[in-house]
Amino acid sequence: MTELTDLTAQELVAGYRAGDFTPVEATEAVLAAVEQRDPAVNAFVLVDAERGLDDARRSTERWRHGEPLGPADGVPTSIKDIFYTAGWPTLRGTSLIDANGPWEADAPAVARLRAAGAVLFGKTTTPEFAWKGVTDSERFGSTGNPWAADRTSGGSSGGSATAVGLGMGPWSVGTDGGGSVRIPASFTGTVAIKPTYGLVPMYPSSPFGTLAHAGPMTRTVTDAATMLDLIAGFDARDWSALLTPASSFLDGLEDGVAGLRIAFSPTLGFGTNDPEVEQSVRAAVDVLAAAGAQVEEVDPGFDDPAEAFHVLWFCGAAKVLDAYPAGSIDRIDPGLREGIERYGRGSASDYLDATAIRMDMGLRMGEFHQRYDLLVTPTMPIPAFERGTPAPEGWPSQLWTSWTPYTYPFNMTQQPAASVPCGLTSAGLPVGLQIVGARHADPLVLRAARAYERESGDRFARPAPLAR
Repeated sequence: MTELTDLTAQELVAGYRAGDFTPVEATEAVLAAVEQRDPAVNAFVLVDAERGLDDARRSTERWRHGEPLGPADGVPTSIKDIFYTAGWPTLRGTSLIDANGPWEADAPAVARLRAAGAVLFGKTTTPEFAWKGVTDSERFGSTGNPWAADRTSGGSSGGSATAVGLGMGPWSVGTDGGGSVRIPASFTGTVAIKPTYGLVPMYPSSPFGTLAHAGPMTRTVTDAATMLDLIAGFDARDWSALLTPASSFLDGLEDGVAGLRIAFSPTLGFGTNDPEVEQSVRAAVDVLAAAGAQVEEVDPGFDDPAEAFHVLWFCGAAKVLDAYPAGSIDRIDPGLREGIERYGRGSASDYLDATAIRMDMGLRMGEFHQRYDLLVTPTMPIPAFERGTPAPEGWPSQLWTSWTPYTYPFNMTQQPAASVPCGLTSAGLPVGLQIVGARHADPLVLRAARAYERESGDRFARPAPLAR
């Protein structure tokens, strides 16, 4: 028997429309799942059952009268604890923020989900200021993986990914400054898209500047496209916000990949993959080719930009601390402090040099996409490793960028990039396929992701609480 916590957002809405169950029943099921499952994985920093059920009751009345607000009405929804959410603290994984508030504003994505009738019931974990690729903080502890609670969820949107993966709500919204929705999507066997920069407005602006994106975290590509419809679009509070899209991201979603020119780069020219990861990704590429895509194995032609990324990233992290009292650097995550001290105190010339590398990458990728519609890579070169550690055991570096070589480059170029599950290792840990498009080609990225998902069928299992 299918349980309500197994259903996608789209399936929940179909059930409300048919009268099979109500938003109250779906929300009660999700809250029960959180109570039962979250102690093992620590995906939530806040659960507000009373407020969630109030939202659900109002949604149930709208459905009863045939007046739903849209495709999110009544869908239980969690929010990464980076986004302002009116009435709830936004603590960002740090002890530097006072929980007392006041907390009066919604971030744009939160406001739009609320206006669309989504049932907001809780906030999910993040590392301190969302600075790294695993989810742990001194304030809230570490977050585990749906497939193995002793493995990391990835980060920095690890709480959202684990919540979605374990049926603690069908979708969530996260942020991505260097891979932060895609890393945990790969590690947890879920779906995420980092849209073109500016498509989803941010307020307040991220300290990581134009590296930082916001995007959907879901179980299916269709749900990702549905949420992106809701949260994308102009907001005057974001100086870099793009114009509201003129069409839905669901339009053309089922059009497939026949005739598309797809470049496959297994390493971007500088990475190294776990053999099982590469095997799964190559098999996924074969699926795309069998579906009619013209696939060529080729690298995009840039060197690893990690050092330039570090300057851009940690300069932003250093600015975070300006809002707090002197000496606050001694109270933050030691890894974050080390990164700021190493990279975040450079000169304006250092920053401009890093920006020049970024601009050159953008030029190269612009030219690359004149020849290829899409680029596919592994999302991650490795499966999830031990929970509560910054890097795999024996890894040569503890810095998170050392094991995420395929994600942060596309924050530098601001391109849309999605991660979809494409297999399991022999240890039963998920593998992700990354699909990258030219700037503004978000519909094409989603279309290819959906084509792979559709052609693959249901051959990828869910973690135990979702397996039926």
